[in-house]
Amino acid sequence: MNTRPPLETTSLPLVLSITFNDDCSCFAVGLNTGFRIFSSETCTQTTAREFNAGVGLVQMMGKANYLGIVGGGRKPKFAANKLILWDEGRSKSALDISALTPVRGTQLSKERIVVVLQNSVRLYKFAKPPSFITAYETANNPLGLCRMSSRIIAFPGRSAGQVQVVEIATSNVSIIPAHAAAIRALQLSLDGELIATASETGTLIRVFSTRTCAKIAELRRGIDPAAIFSLAFNPSGTMLACTSDKSTLHVFDMPKGKRLGGQGEDGAPETANEQGKWGILSKIPLMPRFVKDAYSFATHPFEAGDEPSGANQLLTESSTLGTMRLPKGVIGWLDDTSLLVIGAGTDARWEKFIIKDEGGGKRSLAKAGWKRYLAD
Repeated sequence: MNTRPPLETTSLPLVLSITFNDDCSCFAVGLNTGFRIFSSETCTQTTAREFNAGVGLVQMMGKANYLGIVGGGRKPKFAANKLILWDEGRSKSALDISALTPVRGTQLSKERIVVVLQNSVRLYKFAKPPSFITAYETANNPLGLCRMSSRIIAFPGRSAGQVQVVEIATSNVSIIPAHAAAIRALQLSLDGELIATASETGTLIRVFSTRTCAKIAELRRGIDPAAIFSLAFNPSGTMLACTSDKSTLHVFDMPKGKRLGGQGEDGAPETANEQGKWGILSKIPLMPRFVKDAYSFATHPFEAGDEPSGANQLLTESSTLGTMRLPKGVIGWLDDTSLLVIGAGTDARWEKFIIKDEGGGKRSLAKAGWKRYLAD
């Protein structure tokens, strides 16, 4: 998630960032006036902190009172190069970590603090004061891409398209050559066994084992390039959801035997639908690659939101900014068959989708509810 440079004047509440906690039971939003936390299931506000100043990033540590906060917006509450560990129970800053460059992201656990910068990831022991452990160089990472499980930390490698996987216990580093283009999105499964990646091209999503670095699946979002907004595994790791600037939510089946790297015919990963989108055409020799690829089993449009006049220019162009748009299409799974898609901006929306069994092995996505969660 990205902290934001100064914004143009707006009299409306403006969501600058969206993050879920570990189990997606809550989501937090950074505002141009502070931050709020909502229950995911009902979209009910549980916490509101008004600073009369901007928060460009807020990251929860599970359901604990500690939050990682970075200033943002036109009037930032904190400096962009400082990560604040906020104790909401005491309504004050508990710790802070300063860097030489703006903080682009963070990951928190009871033992570790990860600070993501433009070209490095810094690891600290959760203590007072925080104790620096080590740093890892990365390729340009303006979106602050980084994910942490109890076992590993994953973030972009030194070269574009690579992913580094660090074993927390041993500090061993594995490199996954995931894509030819720069990484645009990455996500871990809940158990940390799988990692999904997408590049700036946005046509293919690749899934790898975090233990062996073997490619488990290659999934096609589409043929035309797109900016991937979000990737998310369902809790059991049997499905993967994706959103992009095409305003479409995709849900894919994960291959059978994914933990072992099981393969189907011709060495391709097994899929729930062996014939895929193109049916029997995928079995004909010498057909184009996209005909043979695994596609999503269900899609549904999501709302990017209707921003007021001038809102699309709220983000000031900057060479260090990964996107000219406020975050949209952020995915969180409530359970194995229902998920949320949440957007930022002034027209900030919460949408719930469910996977329906249509019979005969067919499934579809249906919208089960929505609301503008900043509305009073």
